[in-house]
Amino acid sequence: MGEETRAKKSGLSADIQKKLNSKYSVESEQQCRSWIEEVLGDKLADQEIGMHSFQRCLKDGQVLCRLINKLRNGDDKTGLKINKMNAPFKQMENIEMFLKACGEYGLKPGDLFQTADLYDCQNMSQVLGNLFALSTVATSAHGYEGPCIGTKLADENVREFDKATLDAGKAVLTGQTGWNKGETQKGMNMGKTRKVVDM
Repeated sequence: MGEETRAKKSGLSADIQKKLNSKYSVESEQQCRSWIEEVLGDKLADQEIGMHSFQRCLKDGQVLCRLINKLRNGDDKTGLKINKMNAPFKQMENIEMFLKACGEYGLKPGDLFQTADLYDCQNMSQVLGNLFALSTVATSAHGYEGPCIGTKLADENVREFDKATLDAGKAVLTGQTGWNKGETQKGMNMGKTRKVVDM
């Protein structure tokens, strides 16, 4: 069931959908498009820029499955078995396989979109966020050295200090940083006190 066969949303549902659509960034889409094309070495089917065009490129899930295969295995032919059928349930199955593979690859559940977000064009900004997170995890956690979008995860930076340095740090601005060595505000009055009276 595609967007063209759904009943038009109204009321609160329409307001929520409008808000979700307003979060969509064409600039982020262009970054995702070029990243996918560079990783796969192929152009996406629909070159028109826009939320619905991008959704049509990814809707059958085949491009997404090829993408995760390429990132995990180094080539887009091995790994997930991609359904080539044009049936809606097979296309949604491809999207589900991609999402499951993303979770196994190291993406957090909050980085993943729901199948309907892509298939029914419900929340394409979440799809973009998933692609940015996938790139980040590929380059940061799995050592992928190809093209990248998004940010790089920080590396651990453990520091060791000697006792003298730690003691010197205790003497600097202690009252302003929230630790007040047992001092309290007891005895301070600010304005009138509130009196509660039973009647």
